[in-house]
Amino acid sequence: MAMHRALLQLRSAGRGSCSRLRFPERRLRAAFSGWAAAAAAAAARPRASRERQVPGGNVCSYAQGAPGYADASRRYTSSRTTVDPDEMKTFQALSQKWWDSNGEFAALHALNDLRVPFIRDTLLTYSEKMHLGHPLQGFRILDVGCGGGLLSEPLGRLGAVVVGIDPLEDNIRTAKLHQLFDPVLKGQVEYTACSLEEMAMEATNTFDAVVASEVVEHVNNLEIFITCAAQVLKPEGSLFITTINKTILSYAMAIVAAEYVLRIVPSGTHEWEKFISPEELEKYLASSGFTVEAVNGMLFNPIFGTWSWINDCSVNYALHAVNSKVAEQSDFVSESSNGKDNGSDQSESSSCSKDKL
Repeated sequence: MAMHRALLQLRSAGRGSCSRLRFPERRLRAAFSGWAAAAAAAAARPRASRERQVPGGNVCSYAQGAPGYADASRRYTSSRTTVDPDEMKTFQALSQKWWDSNGEFAALHALNDLRVPFIRDTLLTYSEKMHLGHPLQGFRILDVGCGGGLLSEPLGRLGAVVVGIDPLEDNIRTAKLHQLFDPVLKGQVEYTACSLEEMAMEATNTFDAVVASEVVEHVNNLEIFITCAAQVLKPEGSLFITTINKTILSYAMAIVAAEYVLRIVPSGTHEWEKFISPEELEKYLASSGFTVEAVNGMLFNPIFGTWSWINDCSVNYALHAVNSKVAEQSDFVSESSNGKDNGSDQSESSSCSKDKL
């Protein structure tokens, strides 16, 4: 009942704009005080001490001492990488569960009902390409942080040529295995175990669109991430991001409720400090030559397991930006190309009223 009341409150708040959280703070604390208490012990526990090392390449085990671990981990030891070692260890434990539609990734399965049409319709709006039955034929899309391929596959079925990348080899193995069950995807979807900065060094001005869905809240260096996204995009290419706002409500809903009360997301999946507001994200995007065209709020209903568009971006939101200039070669890519530090470097002004679906 407490969760139901919270959802009703959120719907009411959704009638406002993204730039304001309309919950009275006193009511918010009252609604979620019990939930916060339930998560207090877990939140207070420090994460286990971890070296900032991440396996890559063909290494798919995080057990220290596993064959090749030390060599592969050196790919992601620099602060100038987008890959966060702690995040990788979290998702390593879930790498075999991507296609369980009732499991830990159930919310991501349901999110396809919003994000796939959002990507499809936006790309068609900005293009004269149109193929009946395969509307995205002729588009080349990079799915960053593709995991097990939950988003890559439906985009491929719509006709796009999709390259899914993920620095975790086990995720790529899961994606490739599932792809075999649908012959339609042969030649449409390709998976590679690598980071975005590694892809940027080899695929400048290559893609019509880059998709980063539920990814930016997990990256190590957001500035590099966006710079590399601009690098791989063609001029006027599209960047699609879905992520979590940084508000009191997002902490209550995305962490306390989702991870520790309802347990629809594994505990420890998110860090509130890594959440980002649309305003801050737009600043990063503008500095890399992007123009934000749309910001739309999203709401997950855990009772029915469904997503819907709302006017309020206080928790989840989707963003579309266009690469409005031909990006010059980034400092990161130039530095890596010259062989400097190459081993370690591999691997609310934005309102929902901008565009309402």
